Amino acid sequence: MTDSSRPSDHFDSTGHVDSTYVDSAGLPELDKIIQPKLGPVGYLRFFWRQLTSMRTALFLLLLLAIAAIPGSLVPQVSSDPNGVIQYKANNPTVAPILENLQVFTTYSSFWFSAIYLLLFISLIGCVIPRTKHHFDALRARPPKTPANLSRLEGFTTRQSGTDAATAIAAGQRVLRRQGYRTELYTNGGSVSVSAERGYLRETGNLVFHCALIGVLVAVGLGGGFGYTGQRVVVEGYALSNSLASYDSFNPGRFFTDAALRPYSIALDTFVPKYEDNLDSNAIGQVLDYTANVTATLGGGQAQQSTIKVNEPLAIGDTQVYLLGNGYAPVVTVRDPKGTVVFSQPTAFLPQDANLFSLGVIKIPDGLKEQIGIRALFYPTAVLTNLGTLASSYPDLINPQLTMEVYTGDLGLDNGTSSNAYALNTDSLTQIAGRKADAATIKLAPGDRVDLPDGLGSIELSSIPRFASLDVHHDPAQGWVLVFAILVLSGLVTSLFIPRRRMWITAITGDDGTVALEYAGLARGDDPGLDAAVADIADRHLDQLRNLDESGLRVTS
Repeated sequence: MTDSSRPSDHFDSTGHVDSTYVDSAGLPELDKIIQPKLGPVGYLRFFWRQLTSMRTALFLLLLLAIAAIPGSLVPQVSSDPNGVIQYKANNPTVAPILENLQVFTTYSSFWFSAIYLLLFISLIGCVIPRTKHHFDALRARPPKTPANLSRLEGFTTRQSGTDAATAIAAGQRVLRRQGYRTELYTNGGSVSVSAERGYLRETGNLVFHCALIGVLVAVGLGGGFGYTGQRVVVEGYALSNSLASYDSFNPGRFFTDAALRPYSIALDTFVPKYEDNLDSNAIGQVLDYTANVTATLGGGQAQQSTIKVNEPLAIGDTQVYLLGNGYAPVVTVRDPKGTVVFSQPTAFLPQDANLFSLGVIKIPDGLKEQIGIRALFYPTAVLTNLGTLASSYPDLINPQLTMEVYTGDLGLDNGTSSNAYALNTDSLTQIAGRKADAATIKLAPGDRVDLPDGLGSIELSSIPRFASLDVHHDPAQGWVLVFAILVLSGLVTSLFIPRRRMWITAITGDDGTVALEYAGLARGDDPGLDAAVADIADRHLDQLRNLDESGLRVTS
């Protein structure tokens, strides 16, 4: 017997034993539906469909955003190598774990790249069939008019004194002026016009996804062929765009030396601007930084330029950004005979907003012993209640340099690399400082004092500023901008253009009168559909009123 509440293709077991099928114990089972088994090709097709579904693409996009979070929480080698060094020094336990997980190179890590590639494949798999379906829909005729328009949204009726053909022709013109594609249909005693518009919504959606793929491709190519380099440049010195000139350099996977266009950037002056109003609570706060530079491209004519925090210098297909700044005191060391054995600026790392800074000076040659100096610099030195020095203002008002001096093997001759901003004192002997017989050396600009043990003398010659410059080359950044604009345009289009279908039917009654029916249908939520149908009906009647009995337009 057939159960009317069940679907027509429902299958019930008859309860008969079929020896063809046996269970895990080898006993015959009742006859049942046997689902087809998936082979290797079937499983590949199944996983491909799951990967290329829109749900998966959205999930991967969200996962990519989450995976990018460590790149903003932890310093990255590509943008802040000094910060990575400092982070490792401050977190000796956690740093090796993050290093193994490639957190310091988040955006080139294996796990970020895997999400990136899966998203790329998923988006392509989503877009290609949707694009084909969209082009097929654009070429198709508007659908036939439904038999019962009263079931649709916005249904309304009007009466017309003209014949059905004239009314429908007028309605077709009204709809076309509104941007609809139209098609005429005849069904028995009624004539209708079917219209649709809003395919630009789906076009915008496809543009959004295609542009998103374009962004991914452009970012990938830009990262592969681009490079970033950092260099600390002191006033009076220059940066040249060569591998040997950079303090740190991070090339892309496909980088070659040919990508380095020859140019130089000399730092003439670095001019900070601080809040100096004594009545302000923000005294000493930074207002502006300006690096005045002389840029020379390929041996050509030098040009004066400026670099600010949000105003990079464009030169040689690169963007030069101002990352940080500080002081680079020039310390001059002489041997007992007065011969200069060391005299050069040394960049000190700022430790607070008032540019209290820490620096290390290493002098391996020229004296009878190697010496290492751990120095603290105070731009505006003040004495605290604890009897220690501190900096109360970031500019040079009362500069003081304090130094602890060590002698011994600095470890510079064994061929191993060492951190220029750190001094390992385990095998050194302190000859001036808190743990030595000689007091900590204190210098103001121009001061010169003798080193202990007759090693010579030391002098604070000058205090120039330094600027930390980041050189960034991304050959695809223009394409990224274009695709980003397309992403935004496609998204706005897909959100604000409604997808609608409209129908106007003219039904001729037995008495010769013509009844007009109007209805619409929207794809998705469209709160303005009822008003749109009523507006079409009103415009249609206005069109009909301007027609005379012969169907010709009357000019007024």
